[in-house]
Amino acid sequence: LDIRERLMAGVKTAMKSVLSEVYAADKTTTTKAAPSAIIAILRKAAARRNDSAAQFTKAARPDLAEKEQCEADILSAFLPPLLSEAEIDRVLKEVLTEQAPQGDHRKALGMIYKSFYSKVDKSLVDTDVVKRRAETLIINTR
Repeated sequence: LDIRERLMAGVKTAMKSVLSEVYAADKTTTTKAAPSAIIAILRKAAARRNDSAAQFTKAARPDLAEKEQCEADILSAFLPPLLSEAEIDRVLKEVLTEQAPQGDHRKALGMIYKSFYSKVDKSLVDTDVVKRRAETLIINTR
């Protein structure tokens, strides 16, 4: 196979697997899956491919790593950008001024996450960054 045929085969495979996940999500609700759910599916699919590419690179399989990275790049083109850490901090500070964290640290974090995600779609943030920033901001406000 020449490079074009390999590329087309890889793109078709990647898109078919993601579309099957989207169709499965559609079946779990009475209506079609929300755009945020589709974005979450795309983010997870791109992340899986990036992880696979890294593993193939470690295993000295550049051919397979390139295929996975190509698929990740294609999927990433459909994704809106993630909110910046500064924007996440702005919303978290807004939440913290609305409700000062009290009592148990974990319960306080839970309430902050609930308020944060009522204001920000989860598919637009890196949840690990939100968690790290929320913990830091709570520690600094106590």
